[in-house]
Amino acid sequence: MEGAVRLKTLKLTNFRAYKTETVVNFDDITAFIGKNDVGKSTVFEALEIFFEQAKMDQLDCCVSSDSEEVRICCVFDRLPEQLVLDSSATTTLKTEYLLNADGDLEILKVFDCSKTKPSDEIYAVALHPTKSGVSQLHESTQKNLKKQAKELNCPVDDLRSNVALRRAIWAASGDLALENTNVPLKKADGKEVWAQIQKYLPQFALFRADRPSTDTDAECQDPMKIAVNNALEEVRDELQQIKDQVQARVVEVANRTLGKLREFDKDLANDLKPEFNSEPKWNGLFKLTLNDHNDIPINKRGSGVRRLILLSFFRAEVERKRAEESIDNVIYAIEEPETAQHPDNQRMLIEALLELSEDNGCQVVLTTHVPGLAELLPTQSIRYITKVEDGRHIATASDETLKDVARALGVYPDQGVKVIVCLEGPRDIECLTHFAHILRDEDPSLPDLESDSAIILLHLGGSTLKNWVNHDYLYKLGIPEVHIYDRDDKEKPKYQDTADKVNQRGNGSKAFITSKREMENFLHPEPIKDVFEIEIDVTDECDVPQLIAQKVHENAGSGKPWKDVPDKKRKDKESAVKKRLNRDVAEKMTIMHFKERNAKDEVLSWLRAIGECVVAVEPIPIPLIEEAELGREPSSVE
Repeated sequence: MEGAVRLKTLKLTNFRAYKTETVVNFDDITAFIGKNDVGKSTVFEALEIFFEQAKMDQLDCCVSSDSEEVRICCVFDRLPEQLVLDSSATTTLKTEYLLNADGDLEILKVFDCSKTKPSDEIYAVALHPTKSGVSQLHESTQKNLKKQAKELNCPVDDLRSNVALRRAIWAASGDLALENTNVPLKKADGKEVWAQIQKYLPQFALFRADRPSTDTDAECQDPMKIAVNNALEEVRDELQQIKDQVQARVVEVANRTLGKLREFDKDLANDLKPEFNSEPKWNGLFKLTLNDHNDIPINKRGSGVRRLILLSFFRAEVERKRAEESIDNVIYAIEEPETAQHPDNQRMLIEALLELSEDNGCQVVLTTHVPGLAELLPTQSIRYITKVEDGRHIATASDETLKDVARALGVYPDQGVKVIVCLEGPRDIECLTHFAHILRDEDPSLPDLESDSAIILLHLGGSTLKNWVNHDYLYKLGIPEVHIYDRDDKEKPKYQDTADKVNQRGNGSKAFITSKREMENFLHPEPIKDVFEIEIDVTDECDVPQLIAQKVHENAGSGKPWKDVPDKKRKDKESAVKKRLNRDVAEKMTIMHFKERNAKDEVLSWLRAIGECVVAVEPIPIPLIEEAELGREPSSVE
């Protein structure tokens, strides 16, 4: 499998407020924003039904629709390379003609809500043969497949395999007239195909906004009960010995008692015998609560603390199931993570969720309508839900959508900004921030990129909503910018034209192109060795993340040569290395390391250009935001 199967798209039709087909695309992290009761939680509940963790209710059908049919369709990419059917027959989704025109797996569930308990049909929406006689092979029995293969006189590798029979029949049938088709997956061999597909689908885990949060609640107790049960399982033999000893002694006392009873009533004593009514319930003896250092239990703490702990319980339980059931991928769906949280906790929480979404096999989906959390979200993650005449509209992150979101939530630009620093990606920002911190130890006059409110750091490959608002608004006010681009190609730098245009603005803006390939080439081999426990030669032109990823892969003892690792998996490994380079390795750099890499003067030139803007630029008094429409140039700036 090339990575873990990922949810790419959801299509809803006639489900509650989503009357007409509504399409929403998903990223590694996806955030739904909109007013109360606009349909954010409805998206989560549709996914919960699709992944069979909740049942469709008759009342889930759109009340304003004439149709009683509800359709929930999910599209997945990063698919398994093969499926095993018939116990041993290996095939692929492509060979079975079960992929759509984009090469993705599209699964449609259709619910009949005319029934008190709605039933469902399952289909693969795919480019599938429509030629007469070969369009419904997944619905044919093996007996009929054998008969058809015999009539076509086509060679079959294994007559016991439905996979081999279908393959032979299709191969012998010429033009199959492939068209977009709903292929049933609840009939005949389609059921086996669906059973195998389900093994690869993500685990869906929903954390609701209104779930309880005391340590005696079942949801809180479950992970702790599981821990107790696991511990009891580990000492099962010892517990059996204790049980046998206790029972033997109790039976001994009971027999002595019966012996004395015989002296009074022999018949009654002979009619009685000692028996244990049930097995001892060891897990009922252990009640675990969480107390702080003052012995205050969780249910006496604030609601925000309880909710954070409950969210941790939720993640621990999901990860346990993922490990026990060997699930490669999981979708964490979290409603209103900001509930009862201080702004500082909101920031920490969103940073944790962003980091979680970067793990291979993890997607994060959340809802919010709080500006303090929304402004921290990557712009490409935002989905804005609004009411329209025939249902709901879910807009992706265009400039116009982001303006609407910012207005709706009240996300406003910062005041007092003097310079915008633009880099290619978030890792570059992290790296430059570490560089500045290290070099400031020697020269405190250099700008403090972490805490100086006069400096905004943006990455051009996508940004947070807050940064987008700042850039959209402040650019129109002529705030100078400092751009730093990777050279990449030594002979023809990719961003040379862009850099030239920035340098020609005449408002104090400056653009630099690195003398080395990219930011990672400024790092020194010593901290790389400290972090990764490998040795490499770092040159100005080598691909540092690729070299390290390859060496780590080879040192791990994998039997697969690096060149045979699928492209997606290689990129994931390189991305993970890049993250550690810009975070952990950059933090360990020293002044001497910069000098030995011939990097100090160049990095200083960037930082001094930023510092010059901070000193030279007078703060522009931004008009009262309430009187200025976000995203448009103010009519006057006094």
